Amino acid sequence: MNYYSFIAGLPDITPDNAKDAPQMDALLEELDALLSDRDKRLLKLLRMRYDNENLTAYLADKNAVLNSLGNLTADDWEDIIGILENGTEFMEKHEPRLIPYMAEYYHSTHDTAQDSGEDRHDEELLSTLYYDYGMRCSNKFIAQWFEFCLDLNNILTAFTCRKHGWDIKGAIVGHNEVAETIRKNPNARDFGLKGICDDFDTIVSVAETADLMEREKRIDALKWQWLEEQTFFEYFSIEKVLSFWLKCEILHRWDGLDTERGKSVFKGLLAEMKKGLTFDDSHTTPNRKQTEN
Repeated sequence: MNYYSFIAGLPDITPDNAKDAPQMDALLEELDALLSDRDKRLLKLLRMRYDNENLTAYLADKNAVLNSLGNLTADDWEDIIGILENGTEFMEKHEPRLIPYMAEYYHSTHDTAQDSGEDRHDEELLSTLYYDYGMRCSNKFIAQWFEFCLDLNNILTAFTCRKHGWDIKGAIVGHNEVAETIRKNPNARDFGLKGICDDFDTIVSVAETADLMEREKRIDALKWQWLEEQTFFEYFSIEKVLSFWLKCEILHRWDGLDTERGKSVFKGLLAEMKKGLTFDDSHTTPNRKQTEN
Protein backbone atom coordinates (compact mmCIF):
# COMPACT_ATOMS: atom_id res chain seq x y z
CA MET A 1 0.00 0.00 0.00
CA ASN A 2 1.24 3.50 -0.84
CA TYR A 3 0.74 6.59 1.32
CA TYR A 4 0.92 9.47 -1.14
CA SER A 5 -0.81 12.23 0.82
CA PHE A 6 0.84 11.42 4.13
CA ILE A 7 4.39 11.28 2.79
CA ALA A 8 3.93 14.33 0.58
CA GLY A 9 2.89 16.31 3.64
CA LEU A 10 5.73 15.25 5.94
CA PRO A 11 7.96 18.00 7.35
CA ASP A 12 11.59 18.11 6.24
CA ILE A 13 13.50 16.88 9.30
CA THR A 14 17.27 16.60 9.62
CA PRO A 15 19.59 15.22 12.32
CA ASP A 16 20.41 18.76 13.44
CA ASN A 17 16.86 20.06 13.49
CA ALA A 18 14.18 18.38 15.58
CA LYS A 19 11.82 21.33 15.88
CA ASP A 20 9.63 20.20 12.96
CA ALA A 21 9.47 16.56 14.01
CA PRO A 22 6.01 15.58 15.32
CA GLN A 23 5.72 14.25 18.84
CA MET A 24 5.75 10.47 18.91
CA ASP A 25 2.34 10.07 20.57
CA ALA A 26 0.73 12.33 17.98
CA LEU A 27 2.51 10.54 15.13
CA LEU A 28 1.39 7.16 16.48
CA GLU A 29 -2.23 8.33 16.62
CA GLU A 30 -2.04 9.53 13.03
CA LEU A 31 -0.44 6.33 11.78
CA ASP A 32 -2.93 4.17 13.66
CA ALA A 33 -5.72 5.81 11.67
CA LEU A 34 -3.80 5.67 8.39
CA LEU A 35 -1.98 2.36 8.04
CA SER A 36 -3.42 -0.87 6.69
CA ASP A 37 -3.65 -3.78 9.11
CA ARG A 38 -0.62 -5.42 7.51
CA ASP A 39 1.47 -2.27 7.82
CA LYS A 40 0.31 -1.70 11.40
CA ARG A 41 1.92 -5.03 12.25
CA LEU A 42 5.25 -3.71 10.95
CA LEU A 43 4.98 -0.60 13.11
CA LYS A 44 3.94 -2.81 16.01
CA LEU A 45 7.21 -4.71 15.63
CA LEU A 46 9.22 -1.48 15.91
CA ARG A 47 7.17 -0.45 18.94
CA MET A 48 7.99 -3.70 20.74
CA ARG A 49 11.19 -2.05 21.98
CA TYR A 50 8.92 -0.06 24.32
CA ASP A 51 7.03 -3.21 25.27
CA ASN A 52 10.37 -4.72 26.31
CA GLU A 53 11.01 -1.74 28.57
CA ASN A 54 7.47 -1.87 29.91
CA LEU A 55 7.66 -5.60 30.63
CA THR A 56 10.79 -5.30 32.76
CA ALA A 57 9.36 -2.21 34.48
CA TYR A 58 6.05 -3.97 35.21
CA LEU A 59 7.75 -7.09 36.56
CA ALA A 60 9.80 -4.91 38.90
CA ASP A 61 6.85 -2.74 39.96
CA LYS A 62 3.23 -3.31 38.97
CA ASN A 63 2.57 0.39 39.56
CA ALA A 64 5.36 1.56 37.30
CA VAL A 65 4.56 4.27 34.76
CA LEU A 66 4.74 2.58 31.36
CA ASN A 67 5.82 4.10 28.05
CA SER A 68 2.70 4.94 26.05
CA LEU A 69 4.44 4.09 22.77
CA GLY A 70 4.32 0.39 23.63
CA ASN A 71 1.63 -1.82 22.15
CA LEU A 72 0.37 -3.02 25.53
CA THR A 73 -1.17 -1.14 28.46
CA ALA A 74 -0.83 -1.85 32.16
CA ASP A 75 -4.16 -3.70 32.04
CA ASP A 76 -2.84 -5.83 29.18
CA TRP A 77 0.27 -6.68 31.16
CA GLU A 78 -1.79 -7.62 34.20
CA ASP A 79 -3.82 -10.06 32.10
CA ILE A 80 -0.80 -11.45 30.26
CA ILE A 81 1.35 -11.97 33.36
CA GLY A 82 -1.62 -13.72 34.96
CA ILE A 83 -1.82 -16.09 32.00
CA LEU A 84 1.92 -16.71 32.08
CA GLU A 85 1.82 -17.40 35.81
CA ASN A 86 -1.29 -19.53 35.96
CA GLY A 87 -2.31 -20.41 32.42
CA THR A 88 -1.57 -23.28 30.13
CA GLU A 89 0.45 -23.50 26.94
CA PHE A 90 -2.86 -23.51 25.05
CA MET A 91 -3.92 -20.21 26.65
CA GLU A 92 -0.57 -18.64 25.88
CA LYS A 93 -0.69 -19.74 22.27
CA HIS A 94 -4.13 -18.26 21.72
CA GLU A 95 -3.62 -14.96 23.57
CA PRO A 96 -3.46 -12.39 20.71
CA ARG A 97 -1.80 -9.73 22.86
CA LEU A 98 1.10 -11.95 23.86
CA ILE A 99 4.20 -11.16 21.83
CA PRO A 100 5.65 -14.61 21.10
CA TYR A 101 9.22 -14.17 22.32
CA MET A 102 8.06 -12.63 25.60
CA ALA A 103 6.62 -15.93 26.81
CA GLU A 104 10.04 -17.52 26.34
CA TYR A 105 11.67 -14.60 28.15
CA TYR A 106 9.23 -14.74 31.05
CA HIS A 107 9.49 -18.48 31.59
CA SER A 108 13.28 -18.41 31.35
CA THR A 109 13.70 -15.63 33.91
CA HIS A 110 10.78 -16.70 36.12
CA ASP A 111 11.94 -20.32 36.37
CA THR A 112 15.49 -19.19 37.14
CA ALA A 113 14.22 -16.80 39.80
CA GLN A 114 12.19 -19.58 41.43
CA ASP A 115 15.16 -21.94 41.42
CA SER A 116 17.54 -19.36 42.89
CA GLY A 117 15.08 -17.55 45.12
CA GLU A 118 16.16 -14.25 43.52
CA ASP A 119 14.37 -11.81 41.24
CA ARG A 120 16.05 -11.91 37.83
CA HIS A 121 15.27 -9.76 34.80
CA ASP A 122 17.82 -10.57 32.12
CA GLU A 123 17.76 -7.66 29.68
CA GLU A 124 20.46 -9.28 27.53
CA LEU A 125 18.21 -12.29 26.93
CA LEU A 126 15.26 -10.03 26.16
CA SER A 127 17.37 -8.06 23.66
CA THR A 128 18.57 -11.27 22.01
CA LEU A 129 15.04 -12.58 21.61
CA TYR A 130 13.80 -9.24 20.25
CA TYR A 131 16.58 -8.89 17.68
CA ASP A 132 16.19 -12.48 16.56
CA TYR A 133 12.45 -11.99 16.22
CA GLY A 134 12.86 -8.76 14.25
CA MET A 135 15.41 -10.23 11.86
CA ARG A 136 12.90 -12.93 10.92
CA CYS A 137 10.42 -10.34 9.68
CA SER A 138 9.25 -10.97 6.13
CA ASN A 139 9.61 -7.26 5.32
CA LYS A 140 13.17 -6.81 4.04
CA PHE A 141 13.56 -3.24 5.29
CA ILE A 142 12.53 -4.15 8.84
CA ALA A 143 14.66 -7.31 8.95
CA GLN A 144 17.74 -5.42 7.71
CA TRP A 145 17.15 -2.55 10.14
CA PHE A 146 17.16 -4.98 13.06
CA GLU A 147 20.34 -6.60 11.82
CA PHE A 148 22.06 -3.26 11.22
CA CYS A 149 21.22 -2.09 14.76
CA LEU A 150 22.29 -5.43 16.22
CA ASP A 151 25.65 -5.29 14.45
CA LEU A 152 26.22 -1.67 15.42
CA ASN A 153 25.39 -2.26 19.07
CA ASN A 154 27.44 -5.45 19.31
CA ILE A 155 30.56 -3.95 17.73
CA LEU A 156 30.40 -0.89 19.97
CA THR A 157 29.80 -3.13 22.98
CA ALA A 158 32.79 -5.30 22.08
CA PHE A 159 35.11 -2.27 21.94
CA THR A 160 33.73 -0.88 25.20
CA CYS A 161 34.27 -4.22 26.95
CA ARG A 162 37.80 -4.48 25.59
CA LYS A 163 38.62 -0.97 26.80
CA HIS A 164 37.42 -1.67 30.34
CA GLY A 165 38.54 -5.29 30.59
CA TRP A 166 35.02 -6.71 30.73
CA ASP A 167 33.84 -10.05 29.39
CA ILE A 168 33.19 -9.64 25.66
CA LYS A 169 31.52 -12.92 24.77
CA GLY A 170 28.94 -12.61 27.50
CA ALA A 171 28.01 -9.04 26.53
CA ILE A 172 27.17 -9.83 22.90
CA VAL A 173 23.49 -10.34 22.10
CA GLY A 174 21.68 -11.95 19.18
CA HIS A 175 22.56 -14.83 16.90
CA ASN A 176 23.72 -13.59 13.51
CA GLU A 177 27.08 -13.81 11.71
CA VAL A 178 28.59 -10.70 13.30
CA ALA A 179 27.52 -11.69 16.81
CA GLU A 180 28.88 -15.22 16.49
CA THR A 181 32.12 -13.98 14.89
CA ILE A 182 32.78 -11.63 17.82
CA ARG A 183 32.12 -14.43 20.29
CA LYS A 184 34.58 -16.69 18.45
CA ASN A 185 37.28 -14.00 18.14
CA PRO A 186 37.09 -11.82 21.28
CA ASN A 187 40.86 -11.32 21.36
CA ALA A 188 41.38 -10.54 17.67
CA ARG A 189 42.15 -6.89 16.94
CA ASP A 190 39.18 -6.64 14.56
CA PHE A 191 37.13 -9.38 16.27
CA GLY A 192 37.38 -11.28 12.96
CA LEU A 193 34.99 -8.83 11.31
CA LYS A 194 37.14 -7.50 8.45
CA GLY A 195 35.39 -8.48 5.26
CA ILE A 196 32.24 -9.50 7.13
CA CYS A 197 30.84 -6.14 8.24
CA ASP A 198 30.85 -3.43 5.53
CA ASP A 199 30.53 -0.63 8.09
CA PHE A 200 33.22 -1.95 10.42
CA ASP A 201 35.81 0.83 9.90
CA THR A 202 33.18 3.52 10.33
CA ILE A 203 31.87 1.92 13.51
CA VAL A 204 35.43 1.62 14.85
CA SER A 205 35.90 5.37 14.41
CA VAL A 206 32.70 5.92 16.40
CA ALA A 207 33.85 3.51 19.12
CA GLU A 208 37.11 5.46 19.46
CA THR A 209 35.31 8.77 20.02
CA ALA A 210 36.24 9.88 23.53
CA ASP A 211 33.48 12.42 24.12
CA LEU A 212 30.34 10.48 25.07
CA MET A 213 27.92 13.09 23.75
CA GLU A 214 29.72 13.22 20.40
CA ARG A 215 29.84 9.43 20.29
CA GLU A 216 26.08 9.14 20.69
CA LYS A 217 25.50 11.81 18.07
CA ARG A 218 27.70 9.88 15.64
CA ILE A 219 25.76 6.68 16.35
CA ASP A 220 22.56 8.52 15.50
CA ALA A 221 24.17 9.87 12.33
CA LEU A 222 25.07 6.33 11.24
CA LYS A 223 21.50 5.18 11.78
CA TRP A 224 20.15 8.21 9.94
CA GLN A 225 22.46 7.60 6.99
CA TRP A 226 21.39 3.95 6.84
CA LEU A 227 17.72 4.94 6.76
CA GLU A 228 18.38 7.48 4.02
CA GLU A 229 20.25 4.96 1.87
CA GLN A 230 17.71 2.17 2.32
CA THR A 231 14.73 4.36 1.40
CA PHE A 232 16.34 6.51 -1.30
CA PHE A 233 14.29 4.86 -4.03
CA GLU A 234 11.21 4.45 -1.84
CA TYR A 235 8.80 7.32 -2.39
CA PHE A 236 5.35 6.61 -0.98
CA SER A 237 5.76 3.14 0.51
CA ILE A 238 5.38 1.82 4.06
CA GLU A 239 9.18 1.70 4.23
CA LYS A 240 9.28 5.48 3.83
CA VAL A 241 6.68 5.86 6.57
CA LEU A 242 8.56 3.58 8.96
CA SER A 243 11.81 5.36 8.18
CA PHE A 244 10.16 8.64 9.20
CA TRP A 245 9.01 7.03 12.46
CA LEU A 246 12.55 5.83 13.22
CA LYS A 247 14.04 9.22 12.40
CA CYS A 248 11.60 10.90 14.78
CA GLU A 249 12.66 8.43 17.48
CA ILE A 250 16.28 9.39 16.89
CA LEU A 251 15.50 13.09 17.19
CA HIS A 252 13.25 12.86 20.24
CA ARG A 253 15.63 10.84 22.37
CA TRP A 254 17.51 14.11 22.83
CA ASP A 255 14.45 16.00 24.10
CA GLY A 256 15.31 18.08 27.15
CA LEU A 257 19.00 17.22 27.10
CA ASP A 258 21.48 20.08 26.99
CA THR A 259 25.19 19.43 26.69
CA GLU A 260 25.97 19.09 30.39
CA ARG A 261 22.84 17.07 31.12
CA GLY A 262 23.63 14.84 28.16
CA LYS A 263 27.16 14.15 29.35
CA SER A 264 25.83 13.26 32.79
CA VAL A 265 23.28 10.87 31.31
CA PHE A 266 25.84 9.06 29.17
CA LYS A 267 28.29 8.73 32.04
CA GLY A 268 25.45 7.23 34.05
CA LEU A 269 24.67 4.78 31.27
CA LEU A 270 28.30 3.71 31.14
CA ALA A 271 28.36 3.19 34.90
CA GLU A 272 25.14 1.15 34.73
CA MET A 273 26.58 -0.97 31.95
CA LYS A 274 29.66 -1.76 34.02
CA LYS A 275 27.56 -2.49 37.08
CA GLY A 276 25.20 -4.82 35.24
CA LEU A 277 27.65 -6.91 33.29
CA THR A 278 26.75 -10.32 34.65
CA PHE A 279 25.78 -12.75 31.93
CA ASP A 280 24.43 -16.25 31.57
CA ASP A 281 25.79 -18.46 28.80
CA SER A 282 22.82 -20.83 29.06
CA HIS A 283 20.56 -18.80 26.75
CA THR A 284 18.99 -20.88 24.05
CA THR A 285 18.87 -19.82 20.42
CA PRO A 286 15.29 -19.28 19.24
CA ASN A 287 13.98 -21.27 16.31
CA ARG A 288 14.69 -19.19 13.20
CA LYS A 289 11.41 -19.43 11.35
CA GLN A 290 10.41 -16.34 9.43
CA THR A 291 8.25 -13.94 11.38
CA GLU A 292 5.00 -13.28 9.56
CA ASN A 293 4.74 -9.50 9.55
